[in-house]
Parts: sequence; structure tokens; C-alpha cells
Amino acid sequence: MRIDRSAQIFVAATFLAMIAAPGLIQAVVELRQGERPRALDVFLRPPTARNLHAYEEGLEETSLVVKRLRPGMQYLQWRFLADAGEKAVVGRDGWLFYRPSVRYLVEGQAGAPEGEFDDPLPAIRSFRDQLQARQIRLLVVPVPNKESIYPEMLARRADGAGVVVCERTRHLLDRLDQYDIDHVDLFEVFRRARQRESESGSGRLYLAQDSHWSPEGVRLAAAAVARRVLDRGTIQRGDRAYGERPVAVQRHGDLVQMLQVPQIERAIEPEGVTCSQVVESDHRTPYRDAPESEVLILGDSFLRIYEQDEPGSAGFIAHVARELGQPLTSIVNDGGASTLVRQALARRPALLTNKRLVIWEFAEREIRYGTEGWKIVPLTRPDPTSRRPMRAAAR
Repeated sequence: MRIDRSAQIFVAATFLAMIAAPGLIQAVVELRQGERPRALDVFLRPPTARNLHAYEEGLEETSLVVKRLRPGMQYLQWRFLADAGEKAVVGRDGWLFYRPSVRYLVEGQAGAPEGEFDDPLPAIRSFRDQLQARQIRLLVVPVPNKESIYPEMLARRADGAGVVVCERTRHLLDRLDQYDIDHVDLFEVFRRARQRESESGSGRLYLAQDSHWSPEGVRLAAAAVARRVLDRGTIQRGDRAYGERPVAVQRHGDLVQMLQVPQIERAIEPEGVTCSQVVESDHRTPYRDAPESEVLILGDSFLRIYEQDEPGSAGFIAHVARELGQPLTSIVNDGGASTLVRQALARRPALLTNKRLVIWEFAEREIRYGTEGWKIVPLTRPDPTSRRPMRAAAR
């Protein structure tokens, strides 16, 4: 069969034009704006694999063609293929899951650390020991990933699996016991709650569109942490009488917002929840932290949701304060509970003044994917003249 050479040339030219067009359009726009074309950045650094990968990612993130076409393609993928892209996984009945958390659950086998800062235990032990030198106790609170508590909403084959504790997480919890590091096992708390949920039809512990817990999950976790603190005698219950008031909130979950696709956001109805906002005894003034508190709490976005987000003063921090009868001091860093919150504390050592307890919360996925890993962060050495005798802990 004879093929027309002009047709071959036309097809080849069209193909080359389609490949070259995005780069040419980008370069023309950048030149018109008085900027150097980013495509030339490849000549500014040594051609190592790392630099070339960063160069490729930079071009993709700034490409005008990609920005115009990607939302439409992502919407079609989500609508017809149930594919939410790089950040999220589509589960059952409209549930969304954070992809790094799903990867942690699937790949969460315990074993030798892969990098210098991949093992949480040395950093946790170091932090515990440094606080003990100041007569301050540490309480560690790993928060389960959503898919660990609701695996059946991720995949049908997980029906009946109940709460799942992957090997890497169980290994850390066991070592915390081995080294006598005080912690709260929220997996067991939520497992019992899920049994009650199935029997009574009570509220879910996590949000369907979000990677975080629901107001009910916040309440249960805060009660479990406060019970642990008071039972151990670490501090005494304060005399602050906080009240609560219900506040209804309509919100698109963080997983919907991560997609950055307006078409998807418009297609998904906001999730309605009723939060319990913690208020002062006048029932008007929302809860506020107090720098002079005996308790410092460190953590990630599980502390931020409902607390710094709408409606405010309705998150984990406020509810722990209500259970303990006294305000707390807090440091919150989204995604940075493994190392960044301790670095923030090291820069503000005065926050440890008058403290008897530090509560350290981090999401389960941080065990493997913590930002900056699990670095040992030296704190400023305590002043020997300011030490107080530590209260004996009740066993």
C-alpha cells in the first residue's frame, strides 16, 4: 500500500507542533512580561538527576497550558474514572482519603529505618529525656489515619476488618511501652467507639471529605488524653469551669480543596457538622490559650481543625482544656509534628516556663512521612536554680 509522503509530513509536523506549542507559548508570555524564559534555567545548574527532576517539576508547575488544561482533565478523571489525582484516593459512598496516608497503610511494614531520621523513637526518647531534665513529663499521642479506622470505606474487600493497626505503627507503640514513654492508644479508644457506633448508630469519628477527625472524634480523643493525664497524677484538675455550645458548620474538606479543581468543588456538596465550641463560664467568650499554663501541647493539623479553623475554639486543644479544667499553651504546625514543632519550641524556650506536662500529638502517617523526618532537636539547657520537685505520678 502506497502512503502519500505529504500526509506523513503533515502528521509529523502536527505532532511536533503539539509538543513544542506549550513551551513556545510559555516563552512568549514570559518574554512579553519582561522575564527570562524558565526553559533556560536548565543551563544554570549542573545537569544532575536531582536538578533535572526539580527543573521538570518547576516547568510543570508554572506552565500556563498545564494550568488551563489540568482542571478539566482532572474533573473528567474524577467524574468518569474515580481518579482524584496525586493527593487523594476516591473511596466508597463519596469518601475521600489522603493518598500519602493510604500509601502508609499499604506499605507500613516495620523494619530497619531507611534514612538517618526515619525512625521516630530516638527523637521521642531524646525529647522525653530533655523534658525530664526540666521536671516536665511527656505524653505522646499518635492520631490514627482515617483509613486505619474506616478501612471498609476505602475498599469493599475491607468489610468487617474493623480498626487496622499496620505493622509499623504497632512496632512504634510497642517500643514506646518498652522504653516507658507515656502515650495514649487512640486506636483502642476508637475501636471501642466504632463498636458502639455500629450498635447505636452514633456519629462517625472522621469526616468523609477530609483527612481529619469529626467533632465526635475530637471529643473522644480529648477525653481519653485528659483521663490519662489525671489518672497518672501528672497534674491536678483545675478549677476553670468551661461550658459548651453547639455551632453548625458547612465545610468542604481539605481533600476536596487539595484537588484545586473548581469543577469538582462545585459538584461536591459541603459536609455539614455540628461542633461543640468551648466557652468560658459566661457562655459567650470562646476558649483561649494561656502562656502561663502548666500544660503545653504540640501537634499538626489535627490540632488546627475546628480550633483555628471555623468555628474556632472547638478543636482538640479546647476540649482537652475543658476536660482538665484549665487553659493550655499550644504550638501547631500543619504537617510538621515530627520535627518542626519541636524546632519551634527550641526557638521559644520560654514556653516551657511553669510547665509540668507536654502533650505531643502527631498523625500516624508522620511515623513514616514526617516533614524533615524525626530529627533530634536540642532544647536550651535548663537553669538548675529554676527546677522544682516533680510530682509523683499515680500508677
